[in-house]
Amino acid sequence: MPDLTITRVFDAPRELVYAAWTEPDHVASWFGPQGFTCTAVTVAPRPGGRWRACIHSPEGEDLWVGGVYREVDAPERLAFTFAWEAREPETLVEIGFADLGGKTEMTFTQTGFPTAAERDDHDEGWTSSFEDLTGHLRGKDAR
Repeated sequence: MPDLTITRVFDAPRELVYAAWTEPDHVASWFGPQGFTCTAVTVAPRPGGRWRACIHSPEGEDLWVGGVYREVDAPERLAFTFAWEAREPETLVEIGFADLGGKTEMTFTQTGFPTAAERDDHDEGWTSSFEDLTGHLRGKDAR
């Protein structure tokens, strides 16, 4: 099965980058490809806890996604399942957060794609989302 790995360095402390994945207000500010808005987020970042989010497309469609946290090791690591409701099989997302002295290297891996095409669609979506995450972190770090 094809896997997806994206590594990004953010000019923000590791605790803030981790919080951007685990606190609803943070998640709602960046989650979803550019042009989409995240209109609802619930998170329970503990092993067995559920997460769910709705992203609203530019065409007016609501897309729901969610999963279950498998591993929560603040602020170093997260692992959770990821599945679009009624659309595709469940995948596993694993994220490592490395402290680079005030910056954070995030290594994002998503596994379990049935096809390379589905992996590539997610690569495009996540890459776009991480651009929004960069802007969100820049704004939060400046406060």
